Amino acid sequence: MTLHDIVETLDALVLTGEDQLDREVRSAFAADVMSDLLAFGKAGSVLLTRMSSPQVIRTSDILDIAAIVMVRGHVPSEHVLPLAGELNIPILATKYVLYEAAGRLYGRGLRGLIEKVDSGQRAG
Repeated sequence: MTLHDIVETLDALVLTGEDQLDREVRSAFAADVMSDLLAFGKAGSVLLTRMSSPQVIRTSDILDIAAIVMVRGHVPSEHVLPLAGELNIPILATKYVLYEAAGRLYGRGLRGLIEKVDSGQRAG
């Protein structure tokens, strides 16, 4: 799946990285705290979130995140978008809540990063 496919699937606005919409995406994950971004972020994946601090942009750059999708209509502040542009990190914004955005991407074949927990283990 390409970032262009994600834009179409989520009716997303392209806030930065319009020139990178042909980039292939391997997987997606959601994180609303930095510790989850650090623990689960993988190169080539798409981050679905409402986090929009400069630290999120810099961490996404280090992890080689393919794009950040801002959910629920959230738009980063004006000082975050130029940083994302400098670091070549596409930022997309969708009106869909996290659950709906993830479901739409999953329905189009984009998978997550984590395998399900063995039935003998408790999740959480």
